Amino acid sequence: MPDRARPQPVLLAWSGGKDCLMALARLRADPRWHPVALLTTVTRDFGRVSMHGIRRDVLHAQAAALGMPLLECTLDWPSSNAAYAAAMAASLDAARARWPGLRHCAFGDLFLADVRTWREAQLAQVGWTGVFPLWGSDTHALARAFIAAGHRARLTCVDTTQLDAGFSGRAYDNALLAALPASVDPCGEHGEFHTLSFAGPLFAAPLALRRGESVLRDERFHYTDFTLA
Repeated sequence: MPDRARPQPVLLAWSGGKDCLMALARLRADPRWHPVALLTTVTRDFGRVSMHGIRRDVLHAQAAALGMPLLECTLDWPSSNAAYAAAMAASLDAARARWPGLRHCAFGDLFLADVRTWREAQLAQVGWTGVFPLWGSDTHALARAFIAAGHRARLTCVDTTQLDAGFSGRAYDNALLAALPASVDPCGEHGEFHTLSFAGPLFAAPLALRRGESVLRDERFHYTDFTLA
């Protein structure tokens, strides 16, 4: 871990959703770390974050409002684990060339140990170390804290095998938390839903978003599109 007297640069894996935003808040509040940039994976054909469905221009608007550079890792869709690893390694090399000494990448993962182990193994292969500022947090408390702090987000994707499609597009607020079935994690850590953060204490100004169409893809994932107004 870094020397407390000297904050270390850290890259943050950025999906555009609430968990990575909370991870950014934690990193900024921790004197050990200095977040220098956001790293996002974007599908080449669609120009969106793969599971969240967030548009590329919305991602860049988020980064600008957060005062952070945004680095893109472009992937084909679908993409194999090997292709993902190669593309991510190239992006990490580019980040290190821009910020010499950078060797840590942070993620907003909460409790899925297999996901964390996989990330750490991939990073270790290229000489990087993973940082997990939200790890082990109680997701019920974390969800309530996100809302209480004034962060704002909307659901962009719902896995209809776990949650009703009607939740897609809804505001991530206390009313939504109260309406979630008991089987659904309030942070969607099992992939029940994905979010788009657009306002709150970390944003210089709220993003002006317009809700677009909602579509079902792969007979399973219900997406709601949001564009810049």
